[in-house]
Amino acid sequence: TLVPMARFVGDRSRRDLSINPSTHLPGPAIIEAEIDRQINMEAQFAVCYADLDNFKAYNDYYGYFYGDKVIQLTSRVIKDVVFDLCREGFVGHIAGDDFIFIIPPEEVERICGEIIRTFDILIPFRYDERARQRGFIETTNRRGELEEFPILTISIAVLINEDRQFGHVGEMSRMLADLKTATKRKDGSNYMVERRKKY
Repeated sequence: TLVPMARFVGDRSRRDLSINPSTHLPGPAIIEAEIDRQINMEAQFAVCYADLDNFKAYNDYYGYFYGDKVIQLTSRVIKDVVFDLCREGFVGHIAGDDFIFIIPPEEVERICGEIIRTFDILIPFRYDERARQRGFIETTNRRGELEEFPILTISIAVLINEDRQFGHVGEMSRMLADLKTATKRKDGSNYMVERRKKY
């Protein structure tokens, strides 16, 4: 069972440094502390690492102001779905378009599915009408070449800690990074659950 998040106490100025200024979500230090807390409590929980596909192209094309609006939209979608369906859930913002949420393993399918469904409905409205109709924008890629980039999608890598499988957050971090890469190779919005044991 997921252990509800306790109020973090201690030096307030240090805590405030770990709150993302754009989304007001907990940042990396609090995310790490919450994962370690769940591990130490021997809880069964799922860590879900969400990020956007082709966000750099969108940001380059529309500019920082509209890119930040997309980040805020993504944070609201994740927060609303997680807290509507799982009151004891946790949502954090690593940086940029990277988010973490922590939920009970039995809620992964329902919550990830609803985040994807909601995101896919709303995100086209962050494009101009011509791009929506075409289904893509055209801008330079990392090699400086013009490329067509489809409407933004969201990828979610899911790692489940069961039966005290992980001893600290570092063991989960590497597997999540590898799984995120694999998830982003799939077309469209997707989530993928890591089924292997730790390595």
